Amino acid sequence: MNWMRSFFAFLKALILFFTIFIPLLLINVLQVLSFLFFYPFSKKLFREFNVTMAGLWWGGCEWSVRNIGGIEIIQTGDNLPTEENVILISNHQGWGDIPILFKLAKEAKRIGNMKWFVKDGLKYLPAIGWGMSFIDCLFVKRNWQKDKKKIEATFKKFFDHDIPIWLMLFPEGTRFRKDKLEFTHKITEKKNLPPLKHVLMPRVKGFSASVQGLRGHCGAVYDVTILYEGAAPSFFDLFLGKVKRVSLHVERFPMDKLGREEKDIQDWIIDRFYLKNKMLSESRGLPLGH
Repeated sequence: MNWMRSFFAFLKALILFFTIFIPLLLINVLQVLSFLFFYPFSKKLFREFNVTMAGLWWGGCEWSVRNIGGIEIIQTGDNLPTEENVILISNHQGWGDIPILFKLAKEAKRIGNMKWFVKDGLKYLPAIGWGMSFIDCLFVKRNWQKDKKKIEATFKKFFDHDIPIWLMLFPEGTRFRKDKLEFTHKITEKKNLPPLKHVLMPRVKGFSASVQGLRGHCGAVYDVTILYEGAAPSFFDLFLGKVKRVSLHVERFPMDKLGREEKDIQDWIIDRFYLKNKMLSESRGLPLGH
């Protein structure tokens, strides 16, 4: 029986390679060609082409998670409108979080319009990094003074060209890890705040700048909490069927609900992550969707 399980795991990995990574490399080739043939003559056509390419690949990932990985995604909370420009925030437990969020974007008809804050070094990575470069994702150095002007210029571009967006943010700045949690404990002690156990302290400056910079272009903030039954899965765990169920709890907040002052916005997101911490704590040991 062990050899049979190993064979099926290998078969799934092979299917994953041909359905996910080979198409992405082909899309990269088309994106390079679009830069040569579309960009000099029509930047709008160039953007629309690359949004379509991103939507095809991300849509394929979403399909593969459900149909190859066999994952049940349980969604609770608010009903979300379609075709709305938003800032989406989520807790970040592992690489598997990313394709899980594709479900929400696909149902909202915004899967090709996702824009991600990603580490600057990833832009040099073939396939995923190169692909994100063509769709106005924000490559940041995690240093606010160095990133500020680039972020503001990109937001201005979204406004000036009325570019549809789902801005995807993991405000913790990195995946949840024990060493990072120790650093969070130092921050909460310094600020005289209760300790956090299941999330990291969010980075408030980037979130506040996103809200202020996109107010009037984005209609709402979607606050998503991802809950797994066990340990957070890797990207490959999802596609290899090692995760059976994931829960997404989603709440929609119109921009005006966050306040207009920087401190109000920063206090709001800290409060949201304390609520996430409570939700994750209460979910431990309970069936998803409880």
